[in-house]
Amino acid sequence: MAFSWHFIGAATILLSFLFSVNGLSFHLSPGTKRCLKEEVHKQQMVVGQYSISDGDPPVSLLVTDQAGHTLFSKENAKQGKFAFTEDEYEVVDICFKSLTNAVSSHIKSSREVKLTMKHGSEARNYEQIAKAEKLKPLERELRRLEDLAQEVVNDFQYMREREKEMRDTNESTNSRVFWFSLFSIGCLVTLATWQVFYLRDYFKKQKLI
Repeated sequence: MAFSWHFIGAATILLSFLFSVNGLSFHLSPGTKRCLKEEVHKQQMVVGQYSISDGDPPVSLLVTDQAGHTLFSKENAKQGKFAFTEDEYEVVDICFKSLTNAVSSHIKSSREVKLTMKHGSEARNYEQIAKAEKLKPLERELRRLEDLAQEVVNDFQYMREREKEMRDTNESTNSRVFWFSLFSIGCLVTLATWQVFYLRDYFKKQKLI
């Protein structure tokens, strides 16, 4: 049993290195807006946790996908979480906007925004899953390892698909460049031939040759 726990622990640490938790903080000045882009893979759960320092003016939070669909919206955001899952690969926009009004328009101080993003297995609460499914500690860790391993497989599959798309694009581009080059050479040869015959006829008319 001790060996099993050591093996599971080592495997969990190794796989966890492949899925980092993205955390950042910045200051938002009054009347400004800052948007962050986050890549989301297909059918991957994403959880964001945010906190905004006390003060004025109020700050709104808006999360949208590339099509403009609202995934999460919060006026006067202070602290909380949001979660979503996309059906396809997406790049979502996470926007914080400092709102101004008659009361807060004279305020010059900024507010600190902290944001932490978790993807896939890092976003799941395995404590709650274990309680809901009545899993033992060993079974819970095995479930987490299984999810991590599946994410590794999915990432490799995604990279292979992207590599295939890039290869097809390169081959298509090379083919178009090749045929365009042949067309250009043909045009140049045709133009040069026409010039030769035109000049020959011109010189004959002028009785220069």
